[in-house]
Amino acid sequence: MRWLKGVILAIILIVVLLLGILFAVNNQQPLPLDLIWVQLPQASLSLWLLVALACGVILGMLAMTGMYLRLQTLLTRAQRHNQQQRKELDRLRTQEFKESA
Repeated sequence: MRWLKGVILAIILIVVLLLGILFAVNNQQPLPLDLIWVQLPQASLSLWLLVALACGVILGMLAMTGMYLRLQTLLTRAQRHNQQQRKELDRLRTQEFKESA
């Protein structure tokens, strides 16, 4: 079953890669990117879209960093609390054995 998932993922990646190459080849006309405050030099449409994709990925990763750190802190606290509870349970179990003996 694991190999089937790998094959399907490989096929999807190949199709997406081929579509990206086809898109880049068909969009070679240069055009300037005019932002409100600055006009960037002429480059192909596919290049501008790839730059926009890279910026979006980087901004998304930066936005998720805060949530990741918060969840990592919560996980560490929960693991520490769980370890303290296990120690307390072990202590109570040994105390119960001492009292019954």
